[in-house]
Amino acid sequence: MIRKCDGRDLETIYSIINDAAKKYNGFIPKDLWKVPYMPLEELMHEIEGGVVFWGYERNGELIGVMGIQHVKDVTLIRHAYVRPSEQGKGVGSNLLSFLCKQTTRPILIGTWADAGWAVRFYENRGFGLVSPKDKNRLLKKYWSIPESQVQTSVVLADQACSWEEMNGR
Repeated sequence: MIRKCDGRDLETIYSIINDAAKKYNGFIPKDLWKVPYMPLEELMHEIEGGVVFWGYERNGELIGVMGIQHVKDVTLIRHAYVRPSEQGKGVGSNLLSFLCKQTTRPILIGTWADAGWAVRFYENRGFGLVSPKDKNRLLKKYWSIPESQVQTSVVLADQACSWEEMNGR
């Protein structure tokens, strides 16, 4: 079952993110890796900034989370994490499909360039990498991240979105 998360889920969201994010260790720049990967204060800041988390619940337990954030004229998919023991079972796919139906705006997803498994996950679900030039412009326009993260990230866009039309945005 997919449901909107609320304040009672904060500790579980925190746990899922930090448990699943361990996979990034060694794939992202050392200066951007930290433990925990997303401190509780940062998670709360993301929620206060408009990220709405949805969770996948099985047998009464939250096992995956994914955020959606409307920024300017696009929708961002943010912080997609599934407990490692539940990965590969459709949790992330179901969350992504559900969230994509929650907007009519173009959808953008940012992830680490060296996290090939994450890039492939989105590509296999209809998203495509934008050009390096568009990536830099989009990351600076729609995300608030350090320059070192801009340089080591990629952006994927819903294939239904025409980036020729969006270039003026």
